[in-house]
Amino acid sequence: MDNFHELLLNRRSIRKYTDEKVDPEDVKLILEAALTAPSSKSGRSWQFVVVEDSEMLDHLSRCKPNYATSIAKAPLAVVVTADITKSEAWIEDASVAAAFMQLQAADLGLGSCWVEVRDRYGEDGEPAEDYVRQALGIPDEFGVLCIITIGHKDEQRRPIDPAKLQWEKVHIGKWRNEQ
Repeated sequence: MDNFHELLLNRRSIRKYTDEKVDPEDVKLILEAALTAPSSKSGRSWQFVVVEDSEMLDHLSRCKPNYATSIAKAPLAVVVTADITKSEAWIEDASVAAAFMQLQAADLGLGSCWVEVRDRYGEDGEPAEDYVRQALGIPDEFGVLCIITIGHKDEQRRPIDPAKLQWEKVHIGKWRNEQ
């Protein structure tokens, strides 16, 4: 991208990917982006599980009934976790790291999608976090925030139209009620 604002307008959630693998150097840059993310008190409670195995991706796609199916079709997924015993702000810390990964992927011309895991449930009522934790051997003290799918885009989405931004949701100086 030519500039950060253009990157923001063009980064869209992508759920369809080609079969092409993500270059290892691109994977490294995406993970570096996550590892540079700020965290509460510089605690860096986040940790990441990189998954490229198609069988495991298919298994993870069944962690919840809605909006996880794209995991099975992605060539790469990064499970974003954080040690809940090390930071009361683990959700925020992990969220910033996940967003940094998505922005880096977009800058590389790749698509990505955030698949929510925390506070979601499988068809049988099992917490999606437990399902993912068990599948990947993640210790119990780690909260599983989300799974970021990443790959070469097999769909095109229009950029965000700045004219359609909801400026009424911005309050200057103090809160103002909608009119």
